[in-house]
Amino acid sequence: MFEGEMASLEAILKTESVKVPRPVKVLQLETGGCAFVMEHLDMHGLNKYSKQLGDQLADLHLHNKRQLEKVSKEQQTVVLSLLIGKGAGQYVDRFGFCSPTCCGYIAQENEWQDDWVTFFTRQRLQSQLKLLEESKGDREARELWAQLQLKMPQFFKEMEIVPALLHGDLWGGNVAESGDGPVIFDPASFYGHSEYELAISGMFGGFNDSFYSAYHHKIPKTAGFARRNQLYQLFHYLNHWNHFGGGYRGSSIGVMKDLLK
Repeated sequence: MFEGEMASLEAILKTESVKVPRPVKVLQLETGGCAFVMEHLDMHGLNKYSKQLGDQLADLHLHNKRQLEKVSKEQQTVVLSLLIGKGAGQYVDRFGFCSPTCCGYIAQENEWQDDWVTFFTRQRLQSQLKLLEESKGDREARELWAQLQLKMPQFFKEMEIVPALLHGDLWGGNVAESGDGPVIFDPASFYGHSEYELAISGMFGGFNDSFYSAYHHKIPKTAGFARRNQLYQLFHYLNHWNHFGGGYRGSSIGVMKDLLK
């Protein structure tokens, strides 16, 4: 968990887009377990820097695309590396991450895929539903998923998705501000579709209109955004069902039914 968080913070730091606490070291404790040492930041609730956070989050999501444009413009031959830390001037052309990460305490499968729909279907939704099947054996969820997975490509028709470095768990409890601007922390990063980031931000509050306006000024909504937002929220409802139990079953089942209409 901590090693994935450290790799996430290091990757975000390299983009020079939005402030995160600088990671120092993951320590093995003699008494068992681990500790994660990182920079101390004097933080309080996000307030006056909401607009700036929207602007900077868009820069984070656009960073990899801008690297591609830079490479294309300079007509350089680039040997791509999939290891974060080999330099900020390289473009990542696949979906995944260099390390496993955790959204909550559940480890995420971040093996690289060439295709976003494949990555999201198999390594986000399918992995959550597999855990539910093992622990709950919910027949209705199983039957709805059997239908929904066949429909997945329809949500992404005529879309070109460029891998974007994501925070991965951007809810209101993982954002704040310090004296000089916004801060994000506790990431579960990977390279994915930028729209994925906004799903959980709309589920539990903490983000105002100025945040979204600034973000969409740089990354406008495209056709089908609302439906894909539901699809991405489904992951988080399933993840919460796996973490916290049946209180999130109704939301998970309801979203699957809506998506099948």
